[in-house]
Amino acid sequence: MKRNIADSAADVLVKLGALGLLIMTAIIGWQVFGRYVLESSPSWSEQLSLVLMIWYVFLAAAAGVWERFHIRIELLEQQLSAKARRRLRIGIHALICVFGGIFLVYGAMLAWEVRVHVIPSLGISRGWAYIIIPFAGLLISLFSLGRIYVRLTEKEQG
Repeated sequence: MKRNIADSAADVLVKLGALGLLIMTAIIGWQVFGRYVLESSPSWSEQLSLVLMIWYVFLAAAAGVWERFHIRIELLEQQLSAKARRRLRIGIHALICVFGGIFLVYGAMLAWEVRVHVIPSLGISRGWAYIIIPFAGLLISLFSLGRIYVRLTEKEQG
């Protein structure tokens, strides 16, 4: 995956995740206002917030693979030689790629299984809540493969 394409895609995902968080915060604010001031909270606010949270968490998680902002422990990595460190990082991204594939396959199965269930307060299929999981899994795998490519070409360049 070319760096500028991956950088742009990850940037869009982070912005979408941030937008989802802002919208969810506004919805929860409206729910609290409705409950304590108007004494009538909207029935849709909690379920919509949960759907948004699933979406923005998975979008941000996918972006984090490329942007490398996930938490990691570098104690072992710092003890290794440069060559062994490179191999470890490639192995880690290969493992992340596998997990992305698992999200892709099982997330699609989950979204398919719950497609007939309706979220009552929203009137939409429960599948809409989970369809982001296979999409994020695909992106996680692609970003991991991109990171592996970056590591492999680093050696060739110097």
